[in-house]
Amino acid sequence: MVPHGYRFSSDINDLDRDLVYAWLSTEAYWALGRSRVVQEAAIDSSLNFGIFDESTGRQVAYARIVTDSATFAWLCDVFVDPSARGRGLGVALIEGVHTFLEPLRLKRMLLATQDAHGLYQKFGFEALPNPERWMIRSIS
Repeated sequence: MVPHGYRFSSDINDLDRDLVYAWLSTEAYWALGRSRVVQEAAIDSSLNFGIFDESTGRQVAYARIVTDSATFAWLCDVFVDPSARGRGLGVALIEGVHTFLEPLRLKRMLLATQDAHGLYQKFGFEALPNPERWMIRSIS
């Protein structure tokens, strides 16, 4: 449930692209230095979600999903504005994403996190049961 005074949106037109880019490229450990071109392509090729302050209209949280909408999704770029943290907005954001995706009945959803395991465990995420089956190809 979104805290009073805030609203959840899955409408890409609601996003404050400048703010999302600033957050991710300068404050998010996983996206530091990400170029604007890459960020715009990521937004345009994903499902996007935000939480907004109803009194000001300002965006206070963001997440995106990369998915085939049939079997798999990757939750990424989850960010809550530092000035809005501690209000349950991270939980509300993931709850909204979960509710949005539930009708798709996806078999698998993945994410990577350095420090928010407790948040994601509330929504059924757990460590990979067979990490030896997973591989990654990183390109610098």
